[in-house]
Amino acid sequence: MAFIAALGLLMAGICPAVLCFPDGTLGMDAAVQEDHDNGTQLDHLTLASINTDFAFSLYKELVLKNPDKNIVFSPLSISAALALMSLGAKGNTMEEILEGLKFNLTETSEADIHQGFGHLLQRLNQPKDQVQISTGSALFIEKHQQILAEFQEKARALYQSEAFTADFQQPRQAKKLINDYVRKQTQGMIKELVSNLDKNTLMVLVNYIYFKAKWKVPFDPLDTFKSEFYAGKRRPVIVPMMSMEDLTTPYFRDEELFCTVVELKYTGNASALFILPDQGKMQQVEASLQPETLRKWKDSLKPRMIDELHLPKFSISADYSLEDVLSKLGIRELFSTQADLSGITGGKDLRVSQVVHKAVLDVAETGTEAAAATGVKFVPMSAKLYPLTVYFNRPFLIMIFDTETEIAPFMAKISNPK
Repeated sequence: MAFIAALGLLMAGICPAVLCFPDGTLGMDAAVQEDHDNGTQLDHLTLASINTDFAFSLYKELVLKNPDKNIVFSPLSISAALALMSLGAKGNTMEEILEGLKFNLTETSEADIHQGFGHLLQRLNQPKDQVQISTGSALFIEKHQQILAEFQEKARALYQSEAFTADFQQPRQAKKLINDYVRKQTQGMIKELVSNLDKNTLMVLVNYIYFKAKWKVPFDPLDTFKSEFYAGKRRPVIVPMMSMEDLTTPYFRDEELFCTVVELKYTGNASALFILPDQGKMQQVEASLQPETLRKWKDSLKPRMIDELHLPKFSISADYSLEDVLSKLGIRELFSTQADLSGITGGKDLRVSQVVHKAVLDVAETGTEAAAATGVKFVPMSAKLYPLTVYFNRPFLIMIFDTETEIAPFMAKISNPK
């Protein structure tokens, strides 16, 4: 399985700028490591819970704007990007950003929030033998623009942000520079993050995250068959359906919310949570999404033999303009002429006019993003009765977790896997 996401913020005003956020690699600065030795008040479990709250709030808004469509995004990429942006925000602009990310500023200081992100990103980017997950940032700065040294230093120390100069008077060349960087960091899966650049652009901030892992128990490609998937009120679509028998894996049947929850583990420290609502119950499950619901599901999971598990093989992508969605979450001043981003350039002449997020999710038999062709056979459904069959032949949800930090880097709704 592979999951890649990107977020882009276009900054405009007297001195417009662009900030963009896709998925990639991160390191650890000595300043963050030194603070880590002294401890931080925002531990990764608390940050994971807050990120889940933000993820569910953002998801509900995306569903309202994209009914009956596939939803795929990285709440971690978006929140880390906006948190990095808040480094240069002042006053109400900064407060709106952090509160929109679901932080309680009366309980957690701004400094602790940034240190918490720094430690989380460091842990995620530690080399792992069997799971590839990396995230990072890059600043592309107009060659004649002065960015405050303090902002650059904090961005580097806390978010491991690289810095590059760009000539935005040559938009095509600048766009190529940025998109080439994004393409490289996302292993070629996001080929174009920035489609248009204005000559008044001052800066592009890129945040990226990349995830690749193999199933602990892979599906056999020879067991993949053509099957119907009931995508809403439309005619069923025919999709390649992966299949596995006699799998023991964490399972929970939620009778209150009328859904089935299955956890599939990857090799290494990662897992995917699949939530399958009963027919016609998706909206009820979506309305109940909150950190407490996720905690109930996780605490209730118990190893169970699934006699037949059927899961679609698919690759989906999506891109969103998030400024309206973020405004509904309380992040409004950032997009207005009242925006105070003076911590970036020293002046109050910047505002964000557009936020673009792109994400790609690939699920296959091995769990990797490899596009190798496999023999697909047609198999009639068996008439044999099984004690427990889980058939993902209707819309379902996916959340991917790093099991060390409990953070959910990615979330998706599969309305139509074709």
